[in-house]
Amino acid sequence: MNSAAQRTVFFISDGTGITAETLGHSLLAQFPEAGKLRQAWVPFIDSQDKAEECARAIREARGRDGVRPIVFSTLVDPQTVARLHGEDALFIDLFEQFIGPLETELGVAPSHEAGRFHDIASSRSYKARMEAINYTLAHDDGLSNGPDLNEADIVLVGVSRSGKTPTSLYLAIQFGLKAANYPLIPEDFERKRLPGELHQHRRKLFGLTISPERLAQIRQERLPGSHYASLENCRHEIDAARKLMDRENVPHLDSTHTSIEEISAHIMQHLRRYALYLAP
Repeated sequence: MNSAAQRTVFFISDGTGITAETLGHSLLAQFPEAGKLRQAWVPFIDSQDKAEECARAIREARGRDGVRPIVFSTLVDPQTVARLHGEDALFIDLFEQFIGPLETELGVAPSHEAGRFHDIASSRSYKARMEAINYTLAHDDGLSNGPDLNEADIVLVGVSRSGKTPTSLYLAIQFGLKAANYPLIPEDFERKRLPGELHQHRRKLFGLTISPERLAQIRQERLPGSHYASLENCRHEIDAARKLMDRENVPHLDSTHTSIEEISAHIMQHLRRYALYLAP
């Protein structure tokens, strides 16, 4: 039998496959010793013809790897599920454990309709999320600040390349937050105070910091050999930024070893704690 590193993992869905992939990765993360797995993302399996193609891919992976593939599925059509269940694979139905208990509790039968998420494009929450993304892009790195910050749900502050932009976009995409971000620059450190336009939005501020070594590494990739990327300058900026945020009572988080998902979860917790954001 071949090693686990040669095993193929399928993420199969009748929709985008994001749910299957996210839950599947969360489960696989509990098995770091399993080695590197081949990953196959298979969305929009919404017909028997596509199900047959998917079944063929699973069989080919079984023959090539010499071990059973792992299949994470969020398929809802019973016929499609039954078709793939017949293949020689570990089939993990991520909906199976939840549909039955929900049906019992709610007292209604599930629709078993494929692609229910397709209707989201016309929903109010989807439109709000698109507006949040557009707002976040327009308010990246200090762009279009001033009165526009009245609409912001959160304003991230921190030195350049500390993770503000990707975190802002994740907050907009995942939670529908209008997230602006503002870089702290040497002039702010010399004044020892926040930029004037941020003072009236103090309760919306959340800071990101990072280790000087990691910051220097990131900046070297952008501007190698520059003063901007030097370890000495990075140490100075990080120290000054932390002191400024502490002095101004801006809550902050170290992003060095923290994923964007974790950073965003901490920010959401902070917002809910201070009643700045109410989950829909």
